[in-house]
Amino acid sequence: EPVHGLHAPRGSYQGVEEAIESAHAAYLKWSKMAGMERARVMLEAARIIRERREKIAKLETINNGKSITETLVDIDISWQTIEYYAGLAGTLAGQHVQLPGGSFAYTRREPLGVCVGIGAFNYPFQIAAWKSAPAMACGNAIVFKPSPMTPVTAVVLAEIYKEAGVPDGLFCVVQGGADTGTLLCHHPKVAKVSFTGSVATGKKVMEMSAKGVKQVTLELGGKSPLLIFKDCELENAVKGALMANFLTQGQVCCNGTRVYVQREIMPQFLEEVVKRTKAISVGDPLLDGTRMGALISKPQLEKVLGFVNQAKKEGAKVLCGGEPFVPSDPKLKGGYFMSPCVLDNCRDDMTCVKEEIFGPVMSVLPFDTEEEVIQRANNTTFGLASGVFTRDISRAHRVAEKMEAGTCFINNYNISPVEVPFGGYKMSGFGRENGQVTIEYYSQLKTVVVEMGDVDNYF
Repeated sequence: EPVHGLHAPRGSYQGVEEAIESAHAAYLKWSKMAGMERARVMLEAARIIRERREKIAKLETINNGKSITETLVDIDISWQTIEYYAGLAGTLAGQHVQLPGGSFAYTRREPLGVCVGIGAFNYPFQIAAWKSAPAMACGNAIVFKPSPMTPVTAVVLAEIYKEAGVPDGLFCVVQGGADTGTLLCHHPKVAKVSFTGSVATGKKVMEMSAKGVKQVTLELGGKSPLLIFKDCELENAVKGALMANFLTQGQVCCNGTRVYVQREIMPQFLEEVVKRTKAISVGDPLLDGTRMGALISKPQLEKVLGFVNQAKKEGAKVLCGGEPFVPSDPKLKGGYFMSPCVLDNCRDDMTCVKEEIFGPVMSVLPFDTEEEVIQRANNTTFGLASGVFTRDISRAHRVAEKMEAGTCFINNYNISPVEVPFGGYKMSGFGRENGQVTIEYYSQLKTVVVEMGDVDNYF
């Protein structure tokens, strides 16, 4: 049974139906509680996660294939997210507005009801936390469908919420692929869908949700630009470019995969970035020393290697990596590993520069002027993130203003604190996750108008 997330039959109509029924029953209880009461339960869930971080991180590494060093960070971000929204739960409030003649109005911030979260394979536990924490803080229930490639850790989160004391079924996990997603998006009892994944699937989710006029948050793909000016601190820029491309085996939607480097510093940048990329330790993700694990699946690995071959055909030069990698440990020989890749000699019209690869492949492109690079950086249908390395404070803020993207990192890359909103411009989606603003995406406003005098004698 799917109650508190314990395995719905895979993708079955029955399973989805049961999950939504049990979430709805839990919602009726949870939404009647005061924000401070909800906060106490959420803080307990955060505490349990913090206490078991090593164990959960290990499960997440097995679930996804990324290094244990990274999953520990993911788990920490997850409990911080729950803690942050627990802190906001007690602050949810409306306004009181004075009207003529002693009459008044007030607003109430109310939950939406049963929300659906659809997760991706790259941050399975963290995405479940990012979607459930604000939803629950506002008084909603959530039915969560993890990626079928990473089914494990969302169930662990469900068990933790139950242990912390949420009503049964408030965070319900249903397993399955597109069929299950379709059932969830079409269900009349679902008030909102929050989806993380590809643009193509995001369009389908939006279309299906439109049939029931449901609210939608879409966190879709990206092909984000990283601008490195000659007045940057080169050492930091190189480290930033690595952070922007090689975390989670390159399977990150906000990755800065188009690295624009000012021509004067291109030789030094390439030398240093290639040296460090070659030194990335690929292998068993459960070992502390590993910096890159295996890609999620065989099709994904083949797709990424296909992009590298296509890039070669179109004239790009492989400076390192881009090949299947066989770790020395014989137990790992069938794993979906590849060596991280740096491509030089790229042009803006190449496939590797235009399309999201979702693997450890960095495309490096030269530029001459600020004006030119901003125009090139924005020439994309995506708009999730962007970055700039420079020591010129005016340039940094000028570039940030002109980037058509939901985030711009200055002198760093891929740091997503829970306190700040995250989300896309253009075809990278809309709605926000994290930060205070996300409360508005998981609640609705009711206006109550109170007449203190007599009704006008109009008729």
